[in-house]
Amino acid sequence: MSTLDQISVKIINPLSTQATQADGLSGNADAILHEIVALLEAYTSTGEMGAIDLRSLPLTPADYELLRDTLSEGEVHAHINAIGNSDIHETCYPGVWWLTYYNADGDTVAELLEITSVPQILKAPEEDMREGLARLRDRLTQLE
Repeated sequence: MSTLDQISVKIINPLSTQATQADGLSGNADAILHEIVALLEAYTSTGEMGAIDLRSLPLTPADYELLRDTLSEGEVHAHINAIGNSDIHETCYPGVWWLTYYNADGDTVAELLEITSVPQILKAPEEDMREGLARLRDRLTQLE
């Protein structure tokens, strides 16, 4: 070879981790779905819960659509009104929960996928339970 134009060149997409395909998918939704499988396997074998912070990942609108379509909604849905609103729904895969947190203006501030039997936010803190017990006892005393 005597000149550079005679060297064979194979172009590999150097931006494949950042670029989106024609369908708008970045490949990250697929990676998340595989991570969910790994987290479900870990939870079912060891009881170790897992979480994926969707807001920390570069997801395209098409990625979100793929995740929502694939996971869809299961039978359990909860709405919490504390400080800001939060929506929690179990996906059609038991143990995979989609949690969305909103600020006072209704803007989404966090989105998580939790892999567990019950999301932490739905569990009553023991301190709150003790306070509720005391209030219920007081109420019963007043009724007697």
